Amino acid sequence: MHTQIKELRKARKLSQEELADAVGTTRQTITSIETGKYIASLPLAYKIARYFGLRIEEVFDFTDMEE
Repeated sequence: MHTQIKELRKARKLSQEELADAVGTTRQTITSIETGKYIASLPLAYKIARYFGLRIEEVFDFTDMEE
């Protein structure tokens, strides 16, 4: 799954560690989400989107998800 997290994070000059701390997860989780190795849970996706002041759909691209 593609996300805008890396782009949003870099635009705000945040490290993965800083974002992880802000949303209550680990740097490794943020890394895995950014590289597409892990799909964020709904609660985590919501926290990340809220952190950036966006809707989940603006941060996460669901078009390649199977129905």
